[in-house]
Amino acid sequence: MTERVWLSAYPEGVPAEIDPARYGSLVVLMEEAFAQYADRVAYSFMGADISFAQTDRQSLSLAAYLQSLGLVKGDRVAVMMPNIPQYPVAVAGILRAGFVVVNVNPLYTPRELEHQLKDSGAKAIVLLENFASTLEKCLSATPIKHIVLCAMGDPLGLFKGSLVNYVVRSVKKLVPAYDLPEAVRFNAAVSKGSKSPFAKPVLRPQDMAVLQYTGGTTGVSKGAVLLHSNLIANVLQSEAWNLPVMHDLPPGEQATSVCALPLYHIFAFTVGMMLSLRMGGKLILIPNPRDIPAVLQELQKHTIHSFPAVNTLFNGLANHPDFHTVDWSHLRVSLGGGTAVQSSVAKLWFEKTGCPICEGYGLSETSPSASCNLVTAREFTGTIGVPLPGTSMKLLDDEGNPCAPGQAGEIAIKGPQVMAGYWQRPDETAKVMTADGYFKSGDIGTVDERGFFKIVDRKKDMILVSGFNVFPTEIEEVVAQLAGIMECACIGIPDAKTGEAVKLIVVKKDPDLSEAAVRAHCKANLTGYKQPKLIEFCAELPKTPVGKVLRRELRKT
Repeated sequence: MTERVWLSAYPEGVPAEIDPARYGSLVVLMEEAFAQYADRVAYSFMGADISFAQTDRQSLSLAAYLQSLGLVKGDRVAVMMPNIPQYPVAVAGILRAGFVVVNVNPLYTPRELEHQLKDSGAKAIVLLENFASTLEKCLSATPIKHIVLCAMGDPLGLFKGSLVNYVVRSVKKLVPAYDLPEAVRFNAAVSKGSKSPFAKPVLRPQDMAVLQYTGGTTGVSKGAVLLHSNLIANVLQSEAWNLPVMHDLPPGEQATSVCALPLYHIFAFTVGMMLSLRMGGKLILIPNPRDIPAVLQELQKHTIHSFPAVNTLFNGLANHPDFHTVDWSHLRVSLGGGTAVQSSVAKLWFEKTGCPICEGYGLSETSPSASCNLVTAREFTGTIGVPLPGTSMKLLDDEGNPCAPGQAGEIAIKGPQVMAGYWQRPDETAKVMTADGYFKSGDIGTVDERGFFKIVDRKKDMILVSGFNVFPTEIEEVVAQLAGIMECACIGIPDAKTGEAVKLIVVKKDPDLSEAAVRAHCKANLTGYKQPKLIEFCAELPKTPVGKVLRRELRKT
């Protein structure tokens, strides 16, 4: 294929390259936005508006507070929250202080949380009180020394905030009992930091900004090292890509995006939060996207221009009877990512909004966006589009050589958004990086003569549930610890709602072992999307002559 043939498909105005050196760090990008758009609304949450200036002040105070704890440049600070205003404040504060953000899924079990905190070496954590009991259960096994606790209602003012906190704690009972006497409240930390000295760190583009945990190409959860330059590049790439439909908003109309995807997921982190900051946009924070009626009720209040989402969310919204109560006429970009968008969902979304779903592709290791369909396209292609500005993609065979034209191969990605490597795992990094700087994705794809790529299979055994990576080895290790299990195997099965779901096949040691017991064990040790949807008992598992379980045989049954 001709080198970068896809450039001829770029819409007018989209550059072939971007300049990641435009900003020395993510902090420079954020502080430019704070100053330039001080009076604008940065975040909208449960009826409250938080300005760029407020985010600036609070994050600087939090940065000073974190520095006062004795942390030094490069130390890791974990963030364990849903989409609430304290999240972007915490991220900005951590980065401004010279530290590294470790994004944590707030639904993790104590086992999963312990692994991530120990592996990252995080010394501090900022988390919502709803998940404090999870931290308490594993705290003694982690390096965490400092805890900052947030409450859902804290950003909403004294009266409304107190009411929301009362409902969350006492009515809905969403805050399990916990005992963390050393924890400091978020508002108290900000207040204390406002009176503390702040030492502005010297940050370089090659400094680590975020540790984004992923299964990568094997089942061991490990941190993708994302540098300031990686994330800056992906923000600028995403901005350039959306330019053809976002450049001419009516005068005085602020670019407004919906953030229903969790901010701890790199898709929402970069293409939601960081891109919105860069554009001086308003981000509508949705803490619980599963509550579709509440999401629609919130969106009724806004003029919406951009909506990044996964297939399940597009589907759930478009099929809800109250979908029409939202004004979708201003929507310019519906960006599908995380997992494959189904053509039936794309068709329905386009019929109801007039804005086609533009499917993109990426991974935690690519910050995340690597390719995307054209935002100017009016029909769903079923491809993952073409590489973004400054990005190259190619197909490799099993020996790592470029594939012949028309041949399927492993998608390999090169660009300024590609990670520096896996945290403290040079062996794992070596497995996925080629000598010429390409990251091997583990996805098998094809490419047409115009440079549009399409995923046709997966090289790895990963299961993709609503955009989240699930690795069979992790599930199997957890299940194998249950008394009464002889052996087990895990595969992905098609699911109309989540794309794929987890199926667990179990060989019993104890004939009295019940499905309920297996489910209870999984629930205690695995976050929701990793838990098996289907459990099947069998007499034996198919294996190779050397005893390796043949998952492909299980998929046929």
